[in-house]
Amino acid sequence: MLAIMIGLIIGIGLPIQTSINSRLKVALGSPFLASLTSFTIGTILLAVMTLLIEHSLFFPIKLFTEQPAWLWVGGVFGVIYLTANILLFPKLGSVQTVIMPVLGQIIMGLLIDNFGLFYSLKSPLTFTRLIGALLVLLGVTGAVSINDLINRRHHKMDKEESGLFIWRLFGIVAGMLSASQAAINGHLGGVLHSTVKAAFFSFLIGTICLLLIVIIIRPELKISKTKKKNPWWMWLGGIIGGLYILGNVYLVPIVGTGLSVVIILLGLMIGSLIIDQFGILESKRNPVTVAQILSLLVMISGVVIIRLF
Repeated sequence: MLAIMIGLIIGIGLPIQTSINSRLKVALGSPFLASLTSFTIGTILLAVMTLLIEHSLFFPIKLFTEQPAWLWVGGVFGVIYLTANILLFPKLGSVQTVIMPVLGQIIMGLLIDNFGLFYSLKSPLTFTRLIGALLVLLGVTGAVSINDLINRRHHKMDKEESGLFIWRLFGIVAGMLSASQAAINGHLGGVLHSTVKAAFFSFLIGTICLLLIVIIIRPELKISKTKKKNPWWMWLGGIIGGLYILGNVYLVPIVGTGLSVVIILLGLMIGSLIIDQFGILESKRNPVTVAQILSLLVMISGVVIIRLF
């Protein structure tokens, strides 16, 4: 039960982090600079936690040769997933930018569990678990797209719709990498014998990757000059992100990658609906509909099926 609560809490934190980082992007003028700032703050937080708990940030260098190469790329996968969301939004819109990666996360989560990939907890894919996963996907689709479908029911399909297949595929692959990151970081925690050290190392790798991206593309820093003062909370996204990775490292070895993914997705949808309902963190207020509540209940039923069967 504790693992499920942790999964829900870190899932709820994800849309909050997104809203915070979106505000940081407005202040800094670049999504990459905002992401680098967020990752750097998260890395510092995890470094402090690691020093307090483990009294060291290092580990035996021999692990680089003794362990498989994929053990060290979890942070890279996280950056790819983050960058994918930035690239997909203008191409697919908000609805498909959510749905496509979610589909990839669910597919990869089930595959990882079924085959025990990345030395994860093995849970064979049964027909019942597949039904549960489909219910979760159906719930996500309904929660994020029902209003959009209603608003566009009289509109014809965009002429460019047929040319978006590659972007949808990219979104699915990004979601699969996100689920892989969770499994990899879970195993890294076991290898290092430390949940917090694994989270720190993963975040550090992500920060280095983002730093290289910023050096290559050299985005211009444009400090916001709006009359409205920048809020203090726009610097907290990295803290939430660090705690999310830490929660993932703890969760995956206990319940498996597939269930971790769907529990966090449930928390994500709950957090998103709360933000929409109350318009918190300067977000536009979009009252939650009955259809979205029903979609959330469908998701919960899917999680229950996967958990029990």
